[in-house]
Amino acid sequence: MKAPIDLPFSQKYDADHARQYYLKHQDGLARRLSNWRDQQLARQALSIAGQPNLVLDLPSGAGRFWPLLAEKRNRLIIGADYSENMLATARAQQPAEVVARVKTLQTSAFAIDLSDNSVDCIFCMRLFHHVGEAADRLALLQEFHRVTRDSVILSLWVDGNFKAWRRQALERRRQAEGRDRGGYQNRFIVERGQFEAEVAQAGFVVDRALDFLPGYAMWRVYVLRKAN
Repeated sequence: MKAPIDLPFSQKYDADHARQYYLKHQDGLARRLSNWRDQQLARQALSIAGQPNLVLDLPSGAGRFWPLLAEKRNRLIIGADYSENMLATARAQQPAEVVARVKTLQTSAFAIDLSDNSVDCIFCMRLFHHVGEAADRLALLQEFHRVTRDSVILSLWVDGNFKAWRRQALERRRQAEGRDRGGYQNRFIVERGQFEAEVAQAGFVVDRALDFLPGYAMWRVYVLRKAN
């Protein structure tokens, strides 16, 4: 098996950070509303994908989407993450009846410890916006193409909306003022056309694209199908 690509942000999830990540999506009205919309889009994407029976949730994080994935009673769920601390937090914090439905797996999204065509769908929320290099995104998509039999559901930040325009303007201003944070960047906006070209190069077609708030928010959820 090929060695996984190790992105800088992936090393930060110790036990304390993993618990903070779990609590983050429950902190305040705005975060709870955002989580509600995330769940709504995820439920819609699973429906578009045909309610897949065997789903790989990667990265699982703190198991935020496990209860939603478990709504389909006969669905088999593999909850995977690069961080064992994240998986431990998910097992401790999510409802026991949901955790009982999930088989956990510590693995990298760049080198998934599963065989070819082993799941119906890869469910990948809130990973791709951390990946700034086109070559790394393509490596992820190609690995997903190897492991899924049919579909991929993923989210990322895209251009062509107000929030992306405002963030890009802020980044340009920071650079002009010499406040570029030492060159380190943890989140990235991707041009929609560029990402969809990477999707095609990896052997997928776009089934549907769902926007968090059309014209305003950066988040977009893609439902991809294997083309070959």
